[in-house]
Amino acid sequence: MTELHDLPAHDLIAAYRQRKLSPVEVTQSVLAHIERWEPHIKATYLLRPEAALAQARASEARWLRGEPKGLLDGVPSTIKENIATEGDPTPLGTAAVELVPAAADAPPAARMREAGAVIVAKTTMPDYGMLSSGLSTFHPLSRNPWDVSKGPGGSSAGGGAAAAAGYGPLHIGTDIGGSLRLPASWCGIFSLKPSLGRIPIDPPYTGRAAGPMTRTVADAALMMQVLSQPDARDSMSLPYQDIAWSQFNKGAERLRGLRIGLLLDAGCGLPVDPEVKAAVERAAQLMEAAGATIVPMAPFMTQAMLDGMDHFWRMRSHIDLQALPAARRDKVLPYIRTWADSAAGMSGTEVFTASHQFHLTRVAAVKACSAFDYVISPVAPNVAFQAELPSPTNDPLRPLEHIGFTVPFNMSEQPAASVNCGYTRAGLPIGLQIAGARFDDLGVLQVAHAFELIREPQRAWPQPPAA
Repeated sequence: MTELHDLPAHDLIAAYRQRKLSPVEVTQSVLAHIERWEPHIKATYLLRPEAALAQARASEARWLRGEPKGLLDGVPSTIKENIATEGDPTPLGTAAVELVPAAADAPPAARMREAGAVIVAKTTMPDYGMLSSGLSTFHPLSRNPWDVSKGPGGSSAGGGAAAAAGYGPLHIGTDIGGSLRLPASWCGIFSLKPSLGRIPIDPPYTGRAAGPMTRTVADAALMMQVLSQPDARDSMSLPYQDIAWSQFNKGAERLRGLRIGLLLDAGCGLPVDPEVKAAVERAAQLMEAAGATIVPMAPFMTQAMLDGMDHFWRMRSHIDLQALPAARRDKVLPYIRTWADSAAGMSGTEVFTASHQFHLTRVAAVKACSAFDYVISPVAPNVAFQAELPSPTNDPLRPLEHIGFTVPFNMSEQPAASVNCGYTRAGLPIGLQIAGARFDDLGVLQVAHAFELIREPQRAWPQPPAA
């Protein structure tokens, strides 16, 4: 029998409607499960059981009256800590930030509350979201439920760990270079980085997107109905579209006739691990058997593109850190200080050349993908690495060598998802990235769901270590 904390959101809503379950008992189950897991994986920030139960009781009363507040009424959820929630400080994962209560909910948090979701906790992130790990000077070290010696990925570290561990069905993260898809890949869950502006966010920034982190495509599609509602605070948001998110399930036949590019070499960064390559090739074979045409792709990224984006972000962070008082600057993770300070001697010409790589990346990604309906690839060249490390290379001068497959789709504004496609011999999850044309978010969900239907059997979700 499926435990209450493991039930998907669709099942919970149906059970509430039929009065077979109460949001209170479901939230109690989730909180008890978090209590068992949290000492081992440290995924949460502002875990407040009594506040969660108060929200659940209010939801229960609404369901008993037959007046649910919205699509997610009573469903336990978490929100990444850099998405502001009214009255709560937003530390951005670092001890260097002054803890000032947020004046209002950021758009994704506001939409979840309006829909009646039970906000159980916020989730952890590394310093300034600049790492693909759970290493933070503010939060305890977050770990991966599949192997607690490994990290969950980042920067949506806690969200990935929480989803895999069963902290309720719905989680929100953010992504500027892979920060939704990397933890999704390494924690064996599903995530969608939508087209830029599809989900309003505040503050907006080039390439920055919020998105769902769930165990299934179905739950992510449900979240998209809520999160994609308009909000004028995002100056980069898309015009609102009434997209039929509920039509995510077109079956495995959705793959029939599609021309899908298979990208196995990012053109930059770390080489692809053989087990990762084999899992993605197997996914391609399954899609081909379902009727898709699979076409090998040449890499379109270059090391110069990746290095340019890295160097521009170094300068941005260097300027930000230099603006801090020395005592606060000293609290930033040394790895990030070293990385940012390495930009101190860059000339104006070098900064401009670095910034131009964002545009070159965008142009190259769109051109390369234009010959295909969708593109599949590894999410990352590697699987989850040692939890204590800030990055797979552990080198602040080679910090982004693992994002060559993910970052181009932030810059091209294309939707891209991560869906589990297998496991290593050691039992670590491997993610398949599915990217679509700009604005085709629903199509990416449909293709991801089709793959869910044909992929090889999934392993049971990890359970907390015995007390």
